[in-house]
Amino acid sequence: MAETHVLFVEDDDVIREATTLALERDGFVVTAMPDGLSGLESFRANRPDIALLDVMVPGMDGVSLCRRIRDESTVPVIMLSARADSIDVVLGLEAGADDYVTKPFDGSVLVARIRAVLRRFDHSGGPQNGGPNAADNGSDPERGVLSFGDLEVDTEGMEVRRAGAAVALTPTEMRLLLEFSSAPGTVLSRDRLLERVWDYDWGGDTRVVDVHVQRLRTKIGQDRIETVRGFGYKLKA
Repeated sequence: MAETHVLFVEDDDVIREATTLALERDGFVVTAMPDGLSGLESFRANRPDIALLDVMVPGMDGVSLCRRIRDESTVPVIMLSARADSIDVVLGLEAGADDYVTKPFDGSVLVARIRAVLRRFDHSGGPQNGGPNAADNGSDPERGVLSFGDLEVDTEGMEVRRAGAAVALTPTEMRLLLEFSSAPGTVLSRDRLLERVWDYDWGGDTRVVDVHVQRLRTKIGQDRIETVRGFGYKLKA
């Protein structure tokens, strides 16, 4: 089994060294960098399996670094922040991060979150094809293609097209869309989406769902996913 390579960008020497040791004890290969610019250079040179980015690092802050990484790759990104401030969280998620962890954190918690994110990037764990109404609107469930208006989701090839043009989604966005397309017209609660897409107990914090839904809407159409106030979201069949 291949080792998982982690890029860790953190300017605090104590946190960087302690976290690196903790991750290495759990079998990860870690490249630790003290600032955003060296972090970007390391990312381009080494192409890690996952990136852990502190929000407040010199040279290039973690949010900007996340955007640069996302411009070049769909590699999973976890943001680290000393504050649970909503602005920090939302900015990181809007920049393309898949998850966030608030400092101070326990090493075992961080490892659990890393493994949860990596599991999501194994497409074999996606939703089953052909939920309610899957055969509507020209869908072909037998070959794994579902259609919703001008939106076409290939659940086997993991490709999405809108009006015939390819749509680039991150793996987390893809899993979110697969969850919606498995039950079009059905309201999915934020808690269900957290459980099925993020595979982790977030303690009721649903901001990650809301931000990812907004990101998905910008790519597949703002009116394609409807907000049902007080209940959740649904994909228009």
